[in-house]
Amino acid sequence: MNRELQVAVLGAGGIIAPAIVRDLAESEEVGELRLLDLDGTRATVVAESHGGPRASAVEVDARANLAEALDGIDVLINSASYRVNIDAMRAALAAGCHYLDLGGLYWMTGDQLELSDEFEQAELLALLGMGSSPGKTNVMAVRAVRELGTQPERIDVIAAGRDLDPPDGASFPYALQTLVDELTLSPMAQRNGEPTALEPMQDGGAVDLPDPIGHAETIYTLHSEVRTFPSSFGCPECSFRLSLAPKTLERIRALADADELALATASREALPASPETVSVHRVEAEGDGRVVSVTATTRGIEQWEIGGSIVSTAAPAAAAVRLLARGRITARGALPPELCVEPDDLFPELEQRNCSFEVEERALR
Repeated sequence: MNRELQVAVLGAGGIIAPAIVRDLAESEEVGELRLLDLDGTRATVVAESHGGPRASAVEVDARANLAEALDGIDVLINSASYRVNIDAMRAALAAGCHYLDLGGLYWMTGDQLELSDEFEQAELLALLGMGSSPGKTNVMAVRAVRELGTQPERIDVIAAGRDLDPPDGASFPYALQTLVDELTLSPMAQRNGEPTALEPMQDGGAVDLPDPIGHAETIYTLHSEVRTFPSSFGCPECSFRLSLAPKTLERIRALADADELALATASREALPASPETVSVHRVEAEGDGRVVSVTATTRGIEQWEIGGSIVSTAAPAAAAVRLLARGRITARGALPPELCVEPDDLFPELEQRNCSFEVEERALR
């Protein structure tokens, strides 16, 4: 039996949140939608444009009065900067509500896992990294490993996005500061069973992905899947690679040494991506002389006028709320998605949001 949940969205005025809000506003499992942001005006615009009659906007500082703003809330979705993840988790604990976010890169995720006992004792779930990657990719890894049928020797994640009708100017697929951190901090990989630091933006080689991306160059970046997969799946080898459009990558490289003020200015002046963005994710699990790959392709939702790169990140978070309401996610503690979300539950939800999946197996030569 479904339970109607009261949901708060932190960072409601950001790039990803409007799609989360729109998705939840169309979900019968959701009652109140409380949109929280440092900028109350931006939150109000999202409430009016995407939230419908159940949505309201509240100006709030995640590091100050967040717990008070969560009174009566069942689930907090944190779509703000990963830098406030711990603050938001503490506020959720104080308010007695479930928590989920869109990822914490690598090191933040490790810190978040240390709060697992507190969430479990409070009979609450903190779902760590429930966007596209991490998030969808974690659950894709579950499917890949199950299809493989043996303990994986290697799990690799590849993410790619393209705007098929890019604006005439700088545009970024998600928060610029997070993008810069991903590309300038040393990527972590699991090599021979040990965490290993790589060079920032180290060449990851070319991959062949579904249309419209096709042949794509990749770089290694810092991501939280590499933090949790070795313990969740027992894989001694693990990495994350990203493929951005060359112009986007060039713009981010140019901002690599920028200070916070310059980044804030660049972010404010960036143009929104078109509704024609496409996002592709692939997870490969290798073992026993075989490789199983699970590939997801997400396109935009025309009636929302929101592109696939944003929908790809927003839809898993919204789906997780519905699955919580239906009792399909029952784990408690601070956990990555691969330990508490079933592919057979998540994939149908995402297929309703213009995401398609393909599973392939091949023998190694």
